[in-house]
Amino acid sequence: MTVDLLAESERLLSGEASTDGHQPLVFLSGSRLSELGDGLAFVQSFGNVTALVDDGRMLLVDAGGILQFREVHQAVRDWTTAPLDVAVYTHGHVDHVWAVPLFEAEGAPVRVVAHENLPARFDRYDLTNGYNGTINQRQFQLPQPMFPSGFRYPDETYHDDLVVTVGDLQVELHHDKGETDDGTWVWVPERKVLCTGDLFIWAAPNCGNPQKVQRFPFEWAAALRKMAALGAELMLPGHGLPIAGRDRIAGVLSDTAELLESLVEQSLALMNSGARLDDLIHTVRVPEHLAGRPWLQPVYDDPEFVVRNLWRLYGGWYDGNPSHLQPARETALATELADLAGGASVLADRATTLAAEGDLRLAGHLAEFAALAAPDDTGILAVRRDVNQARLQTERSLMAQGIYRWAVNESADKIEQLGTTNEQDGDR
Repeated sequence: MTVDLLAESERLLSGEASTDGHQPLVFLSGSRLSELGDGLAFVQSFGNVTALVDDGRMLLVDAGGILQFREVHQAVRDWTTAPLDVAVYTHGHVDHVWAVPLFEAEGAPVRVVAHENLPARFDRYDLTNGYNGTINQRQFQLPQPMFPSGFRYPDETYHDDLVVTVGDLQVELHHDKGETDDGTWVWVPERKVLCTGDLFIWAAPNCGNPQKVQRFPFEWAAALRKMAALGAELMLPGHGLPIAGRDRIAGVLSDTAELLESLVEQSLALMNSGARLDDLIHTVRVPEHLAGRPWLQPVYDDPEFVVRNLWRLYGGWYDGNPSHLQPARETALATELADLAGGASVLADRATTLAAEGDLRLAGHLAEFAALAAPDDTGILAVRRDVNQARLQTERSLMAQGIYRWAVNESADKIEQLGTTNEQDGDR
């Protein structure tokens, strides 16, 4: 399907259309291709793909995700029959690396190029396949754990910078750390086209995902500053819509850099003063003048999670609370607190009251303690379910929503299991 993605983008940037409910990181129903110039197409999918054609040859920036790579391949083939010469992976996440074998099956050899850190990522994915499957199930509410294997590894890697060609067109690859340590952004100077990969995603930077490995906010901001200075006239991100116009592009990139720089500066200032992680979480904030930007909304990741990531990056895993260094088992702590309070139901009742008053953070603690202390009490499990449902409804980031929805479903399933067990016991 061919659509005018630039017009849609401009309506959001100008304020003509609201960004409420605009989620750039969702599984679209189908992939949408927009021709953005002679020999240039952009496929919006869960992981976007850019196709460049020159002198009858094609280069792809990214290659589609595991769930939609066939649609991506078909969209490109509906647009051009040019054989694929080069595929560039901007990083190794599984929503960017899957369509190459379909193009290779057409008969022409394909050269895959990526940063030198990318093969180690694929190796790690094989080592942690089950864990990543559980993360995906929780984060995206998939019906079962799912994470792929059998990656198409790159044929060529580079260290800092590399120039590749498609036809007579020169395409620059530049490495910077950001969401990953294997990040590549792509610059086509002759066309003034910039492909950012996931360094820009039409949302607050995905720099603190609580279920993923280390991210690099300081280096990420530096990369955004480099890209903002290029004078790009067309920007094609890893997620979300394309953006046109030199000033627009420089503005959104600079704003994103400033957000990350502010989180880094605030966090380090508190760390250097001797603060605990708890102090950072409840003190560091996004600068007010950036909070309303349509392209910086916390609809996927959350700046609070970025703060946690910064602590891990600069301070390790110890959070400053000595009781967390060698803690008791959670169930033992919960049972002790329940006994002191007068029973797990007292904690659950208080959680319900706090939730009604709007203090969902404290309610979440008490509901979890109550459920750990009385794991087979359906009434307490119902409180845990309801508190997490309330948290789910008030959170904007997909990361948080996935975890709270998982807790809701976990409690609901346990209640159903206990009910079935009790019915069976009653029949005996």
